[in-house]
Amino acid sequence: MASLKDIVATRDRAFDFSAFNMVLPNPDPVLKRMGKDIEVYRDLRSDAHVGGCIRRRKAAVRAMESGLDRKKAKSRIAKNIEAIFADLDMDSIVAEALDGMLYGYQPMEIMWGRVGSMVVPTGVIGKPPEWFLFNPQNELRFRTREKPWEGEELPARKFLLPRQDPSYQNPYGFPDLSMCFWPTTFKKGGLKFWVNFCEKFGMPWIIGKEPRGTLPAETDNFLDRLAEMVQDAVAVIPDDSTVEILESKGNTGSGELYERMLMFCRSEVSIALLGQNQTTEKDSTHASAKAGHEVTRDIRDGDARVVSASINQLIEWTVELNWGAVERPVWSMWEQEQVDKVQAERDAMLTRAGLRLTPAYFKKAYNLEDEDIAPPEPTDKPASGLEVSRVEDFAEGETPVFPDQVALDTAANGLSGEALAAQLESMLRPAVEALLAGGDEDAAASALLASYPQLDDSTLVELLGRALFVAETWGRLSAGAENAQTA
Repeated sequence: MASLKDIVATRDRAFDFSAFNMVLPNPDPVLKRMGKDIEVYRDLRSDAHVGGCIRRRKAAVRAMESGLDRKKAKSRIAKNIEAIFADLDMDSIVAEALDGMLYGYQPMEIMWGRVGSMVVPTGVIGKPPEWFLFNPQNELRFRTREKPWEGEELPARKFLLPRQDPSYQNPYGFPDLSMCFWPTTFKKGGLKFWVNFCEKFGMPWIIGKEPRGTLPAETDNFLDRLAEMVQDAVAVIPDDSTVEILESKGNTGSGELYERMLMFCRSEVSIALLGQNQTTEKDSTHASAKAGHEVTRDIRDGDARVVSASINQLIEWTVELNWGAVERPVWSMWEQEQVDKVQAERDAMLTRAGLRLTPAYFKKAYNLEDEDIAPPEPTDKPASGLEVSRVEDFAEGETPVFPDQVALDTAANGLSGEALAAQLESMLRPAVEALLAGGDEDAAASALLASYPQLDDSTLVELLGRALFVAETWGRLSAGAENAQTA
């Protein structure tokens, strides 16, 4: 009896036709039915719509940002890997790796070379998938002239193999172009019939009439002249013959059937490659187009993961050949997020107002790295305490940023000792003059009471109101600052 660690279900023991072969045939239903190889799918790329969808799908992935993340790798290893990849044509490698989604699998041969004391990849080239096959152990083999059926074993660390949805049953992966074969084939056939329909019913009919008893040779000559008339609109006919031009009517419905069939085939191709058909549906709405864009983003992210896995496999082999089994950096792809303009303007206003935003906030809000943020410049201002800024510090041009601050500064304006002393002097001058004239306290009081109704105390009242307002506000701010420092 087999133990838990043994593999029970294998092709060698299964009652399966493929177990009697040295290789595994590609289970793709289209290729099996036609008895052809992947070159059939490559011919589909010449179709304008299929080629355009492929270009759009690849462009979505190639437009993503990419780079290395050190993770737990040593700094020396990460820097060497980054320098190695800087010498590779990464855009071409990514584009060829994306063919694995179109054909199911895409073998890519690695060209190794020695640079100094290191063994590094000098190039990665995609090879035609139909040159390769899989054996019953799901191992990739190269079909050579010496071994056209079972294939030749490949050396280790020589081929990358980006695949879409591979499995034990189907190591060839799932090709997206298999979903485009029949719609494209029917579209080409329907287009041919549509062109014939347009030639038949789109052009006017030229009808010639001849008298009875006309010889067949004369009839044929007359027919040739009518055919020339269709092209040149000029013909010479006998005076006893007539020509009528009839317009086709009532066949527009038949023409719409061809158009609807062609549009259906185009939609099927768009759904197969892009996950949506909003580019081919003329009655699509903004909401449906937005939903279609989200589906396309999911497909793009899936393609990016397949590409990243292949490139990380290349990094792993490079690290093993040069440093052994150690931690390695990771290569990934991501979408560059657009900076929120509203958020940026808000942060700029808060910064101008005196609010200090931390570097951690900027890294989280704007996806910045540590090396993107410069250290703060030294300042002579005290590290603690509450400062009252001028109105000019909070203003841009002539428009103040905070109206409340402007009101507070305006209220505090003029609250100087000189101003209060001047007001008190004007009020007490009559009493002082009475005392200096030799009068007693009663005379001074009488002089002050007599002069009080004529005194202008409006300025003093205004100054005292300002002083009370500023003192109360300043006390609240000082208490808030002390509580913040205590916390």
